[in-house]
Amino acid sequence: MAGYGQFCSVARAHEVLGGRWTLLVVRELLCGSRRFNDIRRGIPRISRTVLSERLQELVQVGAVTRSDGAHGPEYALSASGEELAQLVAALGTWGQRWLARRPAAEDLDLEPVLIDMQRRVRFDRLPKDPIVARFEIRRHEPRFLLLKQGEASLCSHNPGFPEPICVRGPLAALVAWWRGDVAFAEARRIGLSVEGARTLARQFPDWFERYLFAHVEPAR
Repeated sequence: MAGYGQFCSVARAHEVLGGRWTLLVVRELLCGSRRFNDIRRGIPRISRTVLSERLQELVQVGAVTRSDGAHGPEYALSASGEELAQLVAALGTWGQRWLARRPAAEDLDLEPVLIDMQRRVRFDRLPKDPIVARFEIRRHEPRFLLLKQGEASLCSHNPGFPEPICVRGPLAALVAWWRGDVAFAEARRIGLSVEGARTLARQFPDWFERYLFAHVEPAR
């Protein structure tokens, strides 16, 4: 692909980082993903071929390092890659502030939402005993979030722990709450419900530190 032909560092950086999916790969690495399949879980619509190409490109420019782990190749951000956190944060803040938030009209995937919830558990707020939160989101297969002290795991099947609560409703309502578009009470009014043990259902929203940019208010 032809470059921009400019001396400008903005143009030169965009040649490397401006490709489709590239900054989402960086986002996943910033969030702690290290293995190929873990990165892809956070970006479910990227093909394996394109993900491989983007990782290779980032390795070639020195933003990512590749090493042989116990279960296959592992990827990590280098010092230059870590510096991209500022760029990703600026994009996230800008998008949260200036782009319209209409989850009911957006083409959204459930998996990235649940993965982000898994990453942002407040372990000090969890019940003492391990539990599983079941998610029955319309038009999606059930998903299970194992919550116990020091560990949160997203599963396609219950790994064998008590399942005292179930989160039901449309994906748009879950996204609206998680992204900070509405409070949990308003998410309930538009269809989200937490059913099961009353005390746990009431505590559920407090088990999570919401989306990183949920605090950013939309521009007026």
